[in-house]
Amino acid sequence: MKRHEFVCIMCPMGCNLEVLEDEDVILVKGNQCKRGYEYGVKEISNPTRVLTSTVILKNSYLRRLPVKSDGEIPKGMIKDCVKFLSKIEVSAPVKMGDVIHKNILGTGVDIVSTRTVE
Repeated sequence: MKRHEFVCIMCPMGCNLEVLEDEDVILVKGNQCKRGYEYGVKEISNPTRVLTSTVILKNSYLRRLPVKSDGEIPKGMIKDCVKFLSKIEVSAPVKMGDVIHKNILGTGVDIVSTRTVE
């Protein structure tokens, strides 16, 4: 049986979770709410993250444009997504919320601007 420990980030409580994993069974301890249980199971079975990064920005006093994913990306694909984004170039003007790249690496998640640049 594998044992994992981490802090839940689903609410301000920050519960210390202990997750026990055995083939098809996952047992979560230490959660104070249902969201903590769901987070513990998801973190073991399919961990995901929101990606924040930057892309190259042309025609502006800034060199980089901050961007983020509009949803969660599988944790195992984060490095590939960052590498892919390092080659993306956009030109100003860009508005906050503009889609910079649709469906990054087939994840179904879009990359959006987090800043307006004229």
